[in-house]
Amino acid sequence: MLWFGKRTASTVVAAVPAEVVPADLPVPLDPEIFQRHFSALLAGMEQDGGADSFLAALAAKRQAVIDLRACAQQNSFGIDAIESVLALVFTARRKLYPALANLGDERVAALMTELWFGASSPAERLQQFIDAMPGAEDGTRESVKAAAKLRRAAWDFAAEMLHYGEAERYPLMSRWVWDQGTQSGALREFVRGGDAMREVPFSNDPAVFEGARRWLAEQLATQGIYRDEALWINLVQGQAYLAYFRSMTEGSLGADFGRGVPPNEQLKRLLGIDAAPGTRPDRVRKPLAAKPATQARAH
Repeated sequence: MLWFGKRTASTVVAAVPAEVVPADLPVPLDPEIFQRHFSALLAGMEQDGGADSFLAALAAKRQAVIDLRACAQQNSFGIDAIESVLALVFTARRKLYPALANLGDERVAALMTELWFGASSPAERLQQFIDAMPGAEDGTRESVKAAAKLRRAAWDFAAEMLHYGEAERYPLMSRWVWDQGTQSGALREFVRGGDAMREVPFSNDPAVFEGARRWLAEQLATQGIYRDEALWINLVQGQAYLAYFRSMTEGSLGADFGRGVPPNEQLKRLLGIDAAPGTRPDRVRKPLAAKPATQARAH
């Protein structure tokens, strides 16, 4: 599983360089709950351009990541290239850029190359990217909290880059899909009685994400959907997570979603498709430029 602290032998998933082998889920997912979320998804999309517009937006995001992955393969890569896709990762775009900029082009290029093309397991590659982020500058509570937020943003960014770089090969492993540490995420919303369970025995092992993805693909097949399954699965998972989010009085995404945001806009924001790739680089939060010192007027 993925942890933000030091990696131990028990947290390393067996190397699966070619693909993620799905695990048998320790608790079953419920087809009736899937149907409810799927029906709500279809109804919502029909009010906002239809399913094709959402799929096209996700496909454009996927292509942007694929193009960046090709740049990394050709050794023409740096922090400026990262900015375009970071804007497409809702949970990371306001937090991650300063840390990547401090690492520098060479280090960022090496990290992304290893993430996409490394021979180690997906879990190890994700963890390596997370571990490259700076830790707490001191022992203060604020510094530790800031470092934890940064690592969570790094997790989400790396998870999306791995998935959208090869969407058929790797499941989406963002924290909103499942986060063992907080016991929250879309996967819990497909477990009957999950809201009453103190703990759902899902780990952050990529095999669990893949096992859930295979199950979701089977449910989509019952609806006659056999194309773009990876994108449809992301849409259904997003719908399920936002149903949970809207049922809570507060949540970690509340401030960024804003009040009065329509459900379909929330779904677009969560999936990073609320603007086309390359059109809103201003969504990436960067360090404020230092103001030039005012020179004293000569007398």
